[in-house]
Amino acid sequence: MIRKILIANRGEIAVRIIRTCKEMGIRTVAVYSTADRDALHVQLAHESVCIGGPRPADSYLNMNAILQAACSTGCDAIHPGFGFLSENPQFAALTQQCNLIFIGPSPDVIEKLGNKARARQMMQEAGLPVIPGSKQIVQSVEEARSLAETITYPLIIKAANGGGGRGMRIVRSEEELEHAYHSARSEAKACFGDEDVYMEKYIEHPKHIEVQVLCDEYGNCLHLYERDCSFQRRNQKMIEEAPCHVLRDDVRERMAADAVRACQHVGYTSAGTIEFLMAADGSYYFMEMNTRIQVEHPITEQICGIDIVKQQIRIADHQRLQLRQDPLCDAFRQHLLTVLAAQEGKLSRIGDEARLHQHGVHATGIDHIERGVHRALDPALMAPAALSKFRMDLLRHIEHHLAVGTDIRLIARRRR
Repeated sequence: MIRKILIANRGEIAVRIIRTCKEMGIRTVAVYSTADRDALHVQLAHESVCIGGPRPADSYLNMNAILQAACSTGCDAIHPGFGFLSENPQFAALTQQCNLIFIGPSPDVIEKLGNKARARQMMQEAGLPVIPGSKQIVQSVEEARSLAETITYPLIIKAANGGGGRGMRIVRSEEELEHAYHSARSEAKACFGDEDVYMEKYIEHPKHIEVQVLCDEYGNCLHLYERDCSFQRRNQKMIEEAPCHVLRDDVRERMAADAVRACQHVGYTSAGTIEFLMAADGSYYFMEMNTRIQVEHPITEQICGIDIVKQQIRIADHQRLQLRQDPLCDAFRQHLLTVLAAQEGKLSRIGDEARLHQHGVHATGIDHIERGVHRALDPALMAPAALSKFRMDLLRHIEHHLAVGTDIRLIARRRR
């Protein structure tokens, strides 16, 4: 039984995990860099351990320091949160070798799904629709040119072990291909330590839709419906909305069923998110799977009434899912929108450590704000969410409550 968890993260996700652990009667250990000594997650945890200097490489990416902290404080498990080491199969394996529980999927599954080219193959085997593209890593410009004739332009070159919009280049003609290929490989190498890339057909103006899933080790798997994360800036998600207001019910059910089938095929356990791209004609394609909890999980929690972090911990503790799919369908009726990030610089005066107040729930307005952000390290300074049964009311109210200038107003108008 899990009695004590070390949270290998910082900021709002660490605060979020601590909140659930306290509700479950689980003791928590926070880790922090010297720059985060007075951070909110450090103050809220039962215990805290300094794991290094201010650079992430010296602290939050320092596997040895984190594992030593977990062992020395008598922890049973480690929750990686999101970012940092959350999708690192080596860290997950080392955690298990230290006789600690890694709150997430198995190292093997993390490794397989972390390679985008390999994940595409696995999803094809599971019967999911996959965007036409290369079946393997593209090894040279000459191979890229040959594949481009089959895929046809426009196409997109992607980092095989990447994410977050890095290592991606859109190619609209043969003249652009060579430069884009080398540029994508260089960025992939710099960001992820791996220059492997693959190619896909580029879908113009798609909807980017992700399905939240929960799976236990006993074969039980269910979905918590979708989030629409189509509004992005520089391939980074800016606004998420649930449900997707243009998704037909029949397509929603097929997409959700595909997400569950994919998880069962790969033997997935824990919380995860399967991302799809949907074309204008309603056809959709598997894009990737995130083997961790995501920044946007609170909007799904509010709609379905489920604490996803609590379910993660229970699954890691070898418990069966007590949830059933049919009641979740009834819960999925509200309309929720979250703003993941304001325009850069708009909130730069809020101070080094933003202590944002959580608002009470009301019919329309701001219902939830994730707290614990840090100006120096967090590009998304705040993540408020609003809940309403009527989409237009929701857009008006979130525009009113987020008085951050014209950026949010323009976003609201575009999404109408």
